Amino acid sequence: MVKHQPLQVYEKQIFLSIITGIYGCRWKRYQRSQDDSSKWECLWFTILCSSFFLLLFWTYFWLVAQNDFNDFNWSVYNRTGEWTDETIPIVASTTVGISYITFLVILALFHISLGQQLNLFWLHKIGVLATLATTISGVVSVDDIWGDEWEVLFISLQATAPFLHIGALATVTAMGWLVAGYIVRRQRSNFQMMVLAVYIIILAALYLAPLLFTCPCVMDRHSLKPRPEIIGRRGAPMMAPENTVLSFNRALQQGATSLEADVTISVDGVPFLMRDRTLRRTTDVRKVFPSRQYEDASFFNWTEIRTLNAGQWFLESDPFWTVATITPKDQARIENQTVCSLVDMLRLAARANASALLNIRKPPAQHPRARSWFMDTLWAVQKAAIPTKRVRTVMWSPDTDRGRVRGFQQSTQEKLSVQEMRQRGITSLTLHYSKASHKDIQEYLANNVSVTVYPVNEAWLYSTLWCSGVPSVSSDAPHVLRKVPYPIWLMSQTAYYFIWIASDLFSLAVVFVIFAFQNYHMIRWKMSGIQSCNPEQIVLNVVTRPQTREVNIMKEKLLFSELGNGHSSAEEISLYPENGYATYSPEEPI
Repeated sequence: MVKHQPLQVYEKQIFLSIITGIYGCRWKRYQRSQDDSSKWECLWFTILCSSFFLLLFWTYFWLVAQNDFNDFNWSVYNRTGEWTDETIPIVASTTVGISYITFLVILALFHISLGQQLNLFWLHKIGVLATLATTISGVVSVDDIWGDEWEVLFISLQATAPFLHIGALATVTAMGWLVAGYIVRRQRSNFQMMVLAVYIIILAALYLAPLLFTCPCVMDRHSLKPRPEIIGRRGAPMMAPENTVLSFNRALQQGATSLEADVTISVDGVPFLMRDRTLRRTTDVRKVFPSRQYEDASFFNWTEIRTLNAGQWFLESDPFWTVATITPKDQARIENQTVCSLVDMLRLAARANASALLNIRKPPAQHPRARSWFMDTLWAVQKAAIPTKRVRTVMWSPDTDRGRVRGFQQSTQEKLSVQEMRQRGITSLTLHYSKASHKDIQEYLANNVSVTVYPVNEAWLYSTLWCSGVPSVSSDAPHVLRKVPYPIWLMSQTAYYFIWIASDLFSLAVVFVIFAFQNYHMIRWKMSGIQSCNPEQIVLNVVTRPQTREVNIMKEKLLFSELGNGHSSAEEISLYPENGYATYSPEEPI
């Protein structure tokens, strides 16, 4: 008796081949497996996920740190003595790293959802380790050079926490599909229960996370204070070289109500504007006085200083990546800028009815004007004919010198209590935004202490400080803040609570539906009697179409593999029957 059995062929699984091919270089069907991943591959998956979260943190840090890119480059300059834009390679490498690792994580999650065994290709393992090592070295370097900047993460959460919360909630809710599949489709084990418990804890923590948020912009819009005044920090250094007449002009044109400058006293007693200790970065002192390029700027006389060009460096180094947006006419004006004196800046402020904030650096002890520098500053103010009540001074010298500068509004960059400020005669604070918490700002304002926060160059930070009630900010980008007529977002507490509770309830409902759906289909699958079926097994179709050479070759491979799986050599095999079906019949016993 001859039994006919239809021969069957593969169905193409292009998507699965692409997923397993890119992740593990397993492009062929026979290379894939639905067995449990080895402990070694689970370890690599853990390393991959750790790299992803570290890079996610690193990417977020540099996104919010854009506000201080110029300060970072300045910190590097003070260490190396050479000005280079170190943010470009950092941002480029971070973008490539997060894109690469995210892509691998997505592929790994597809493996898990499709029931495929994880098997990361060796080349990807090298790439993951290289990316992880680079990121860790970057974190260590930034902590060494720019350790104070980590505070920007906590400040930024005041503006981004509600949105990050919703994004994280959506991601963890979607992950419920993978968790439910892992829990439902396998036999119960302690590890499964641990995975489920961890997932529930993370989900519960996200549901309650808004209790820890402090968001100044969650407030009644009627309680919003007036728009903070903008102080041009060294003018408008994104549009023209810092501390030059053109830069201060640009700041006033962009709506700045005050001008901030760094004051140094020359050897012959002329106050001029210079941020750095030397003249190397912002002038051509290397060409004019090459032997004195490392000398303190205060040991040059005013005649020598006036011969230096203070604009060419801006066009060459492009510190804010803005030179391409400047017209040729303005570039020609920039190229001819010279070092600005304090008198010129104050006269400009007086004509514009603006006030001035002066950061005064006391000359070294061996300087000829070490004892009379305050008189030189006062002389410049009087010569500029600007009322002293419109001039605020921030001392770079010890507080023992404060009593010498009489008639000016006294300010400090040191965070002091209200009582200490009154004892020292200080009427205003100039604080870095990382030190200006919402609670402290409210306390200072309640005691009639004026607060100026610096540097504020991004719209999100300006909006957050606006909601906090800050009366003025010092900015390198007045042209950017000018375009912020209202906080980026403002929400009442009632609306915020409604969104919070509604998103939590929706997430909870989706998670329940996911687990119920997965469990329902697993019950149906088990009741159907095909629980032993492996989805990765060959998907077969009856061949009823005319035979081709490729199909015949596949038949041969399948039939010979059948022989290798236990059939005796006495079996009669027909490879190319006329009806399109392969047949075989075992030899009858004698």
